[in-house]
Amino acid sequence: MKMKTLVSSIALAGATLVAFNIHAADTIKVGVLHSLSGTMAISETTLKDTVLMMVAEQNKKGGLLGKQLEAVVVDPASNWPLFAEKGRELLTQEKVDVIFGSWTSVSRKSVLPVLEELNGLMFYPVQYEGEESSKNVFYTGAAPNQQAIPAVNYLKDDLEVERWVLAGTDYVYPRTTNKILEAYLKANGVAAEDIMINYTPFGHSDWQSIVSDIKKFGSEGKKTAVVSTINGDANVPFYKELGNQGISAEDIPVVAFSVGEEELSGLDTAPLVGHLAAWNYFQSVESDDNAEFITQWKAFTKNQDRVTNDPMEATYIGFKMWANAVTEAGTTDVDAVEQAMIGQETSNLTGGTAVMNKNHHLSKPVLIGEIQDDGQFEVVWETEGVVPGDAWSDFLPGSMDLISDWTAPIKCGNYNTKTKACSGQNY
Repeated sequence: MKMKTLVSSIALAGATLVAFNIHAADTIKVGVLHSLSGTMAISETTLKDTVLMMVAEQNKKGGLLGKQLEAVVVDPASNWPLFAEKGRELLTQEKVDVIFGSWTSVSRKSVLPVLEELNGLMFYPVQYEGEESSKNVFYTGAAPNQQAIPAVNYLKDDLEVERWVLAGTDYVYPRTTNKILEAYLKANGVAAEDIMINYTPFGHSDWQSIVSDIKKFGSEGKKTAVVSTINGDANVPFYKELGNQGISAEDIPVVAFSVGEEELSGLDTAPLVGHLAAWNYFQSVESDDNAEFITQWKAFTKNQDRVTNDPMEATYIGFKMWANAVTEAGTTDVDAVEQAMIGQETSNLTGGTAVMNKNHHLSKPVLIGEIQDDGQFEVVWETEGVVPGDAWSDFLPGSMDLISDWTAPIKCGNYNTKTKACSGQNY
């Protein structure tokens, strides 16, 4: 009797295990690697919600390959080494088929070696410094030639700016972007004494002396502007201090690369009216796709006050392209999906078409918007068409000869056009 019970128990356990494995195999797992706590939560929580909305919408359409999608959310908590740990957890324990995640470049570079070691696939939805192209990452945010360079050109040509404050958070994205911008400005005749560069740590809150220095720098008779790569919740006290010291957009305009509708939603924007941001999308853009997306977002969050922003659009584009590539490949296999991704086209939210290029970067429009008193942006300048993202800067000596091409026969992220050699991935 005991033997019969034992056999029955083993059989039941085996059946349960098989049923569990079948159930697990019946879903396509989508990893979400965004900070839900810490200094970057102000920006990244919204992207987590965006992925959840896209998963829900795809499931309403029947999922993919006859399977429902299952979101697996982790919180790397604005802790850069934890991105690698959580990325490994998603790939090895949760067995996700794709990851949507990261905001800061240091978090992306933290998880990148894990992605390449385990052959994972990640979509990175935020503007960044370039100087990278991995087989395992698709970069759906702006490269410098799709944000930073056009913004500087607008300030130089339209606002006749002659002095430049490059203000950023102290990590790889601002430092590399400002290195590119400094080289670009000097190549365009700007003297070294007309460039001020300042870095502050994540979460910086005491801006009084720095803003005072900016004000002094801008009071020497030449039109001055701030190019801001300040990230996360440090933006709130920075903009407050500008208002406290009476710095208006007419005096010293600020163009920001990491401030959008979400960051402004927690601020009194009256003192900020006229300051600028450079992105590839603004909520205020009028298009049928954008109107539908905004309606969908407010319904999903059950909050009519929730705003949309550029990294959300980049997430939206990346998710749609990934879904199309999986369908085209007939599998979630990373190598097959990676090749199917190249050449994918989908509508963006500004009325045009986004194209994924062979360097894993998108072709996107560039928009510059002025902050309005309702926390939205009025578009004051835009490119005539889309701009292909450039993985490697034309203004840095070590990069100007490099290209990225993940199609045969090159299949390399940093191919030197002079030596005809692939130098391999640099983390």
